Order: sequence, then C-alpha cells, then structure tokens
Amino acid sequence: MIVAFSVSPLGVGEDVGEYVADAVRVVRESGLPHRTDAMFTSLEGEWDEVMDVVKRAVAAVEARCGRVSLVLKADIRPGVTDGLTSKVETVERYLAEGDARRS
Repeated sequence: MIVAFSVSPLGVGEDVGEYVADAVRVVRESGLPHRTDAMFTSLEGEWDEVMDVVKRAVAAVEARCGRVSLVLKADIRPGVTDGLTSKVETVERYLAEGDARRS
C-alpha cells in the first residue's frame, strides 16, 4: 500500500515548514520507504504500519497547535512491493519509448 499524505497546522500563519518538519521526522524515523516533495509525503508499507505512521505524524503536529488538516490518498494493492519506485520507473519507460518514437 502507498499512502500520499499532507499534514498542516491550522491557525499558525503562513510559515508552516517547522510544523511539517515534525511530521516528516516521524516518517523518516519509521524506517518505511518514503518520499517527500513540496506537497505530499508518500509512504509505503502494510496497512497498519502505514496508518500508524500517519497517526503519529498528525500527533506530532497537533502537539504544537490545536488544529490540524490531514489530506490522505491511498493506493491499496495487495502483493505489490516497491511501488514507490516501480510506478515511477514505468512512467519513465513509457516517456522514453515515446521520445524514441518521435525521433
């Protein structure tokens, strides 16, 4: 399972990077495969372990402010591992094949 999620504090102003760093720290310490970009953190693992990390990431932000926004999207596909890498590699392969056909 891959989960893409975003945790943001509410009511703390525009600069939320310090709060988001608390959530990302939880993800990194989890040991699960993950990627963080400008909008979301993607995390891969089994249902219970992924949801536990999301819950703890929310709690880390919530500990410093009274209100938290969570956006979560999940790709639930039993039996698939290393989806964070393989899904991107598949798209890159199709892009390369398309570029080769155009040449």
